[in-house]
Amino acid sequence: MKPTDVPTRNFPTAKEECRNLPPHPEYDGPGSAYELAFKDESFLLRQDMRHVRMQLELMKPELMLNEQGVKSTIVIFGSARILSADAAQDLMAAAEASGDEAALRIARSKLQMSRYYEEARRFAQIATTECAQRGRPVVVATGGGPGIMEAGNRGAYEVGGKSVGLNIVLPHEQYPNPYITPELCFRFHYFGLRKMHFLMRAVALVCFPGGFGTLDELFETLTLIQTRKSRRRPILLFGREFWTKLLNIELLLETGMISPGDEKLFHYVETAEEAWGVLEAEPELSSVTAP
Repeated sequence: MKPTDVPTRNFPTAKEECRNLPPHPEYDGPGSAYELAFKDESFLLRQDMRHVRMQLELMKPELMLNEQGVKSTIVIFGSARILSADAAQDLMAAAEASGDEAALRIARSKLQMSRYYEEARRFAQIATTECAQRGRPVVVATGGGPGIMEAGNRGAYEVGGKSVGLNIVLPHEQYPNPYITPELCFRFHYFGLRKMHFLMRAVALVCFPGGFGTLDELFETLTLIQTRKSRRRPILLFGREFWTKLLNIELLLETGMISPGDEKLFHYVETAEEAWGVLEAEPELSSVTAP
């Protein structure tokens, strides 16, 4: 080291510390308490350490999203079970070849619902392109899995944009789709912390048809906005026919279960272009800062 050089650190990093640990066979075996606390998996996975794991699950995506410059997102919710148009057509062809009436009914339903995959894909393309042209650092974020989530990440990928995938450990239907930006692909254990990350950067939420998971995410968002725990932001529901069959908002109003005006917390839309038309006037999306 030259006399003019100033060390950037006074202490080794944790990674260096772990790499340089000398072996101690008499204490390194199973059951020993000698391991460094932050390197001891059995210790970190104890029930007593749940609060630490929850903190880590909050902090890891926060730090990495900040490092990647992700400040604002448009979140796309929706079913993991909705197929792309091509996949739905293949399923329909196989069902017709089999002659199985039950399989045909399922295939027809999948083919009909596939339009939402294509609208989610198109919406992500439009949003990603428009935000880039306007100089707005806004990226698409999804739950990271198949179906509508894949469509959102895919649309952003196809126009050269980044996108976030907030995956969660589940026994089925959850695996990272191949269109997520690798540096922005996360995995969660706790649903609550995952939902916090959906909302922490969201400038808009776009909800496609889905099941329990989609409804959980939708109602959590509506409740936080209704109770003013979260600032109001646009919530778009794709497919009026689906949502009005599923949710009887008029009943909630008539029985006083929600207040007049709560029905205005969301908008119904049918197409990607219509959805972007609702969002493009939002302050975080409308200002043009690019030259």
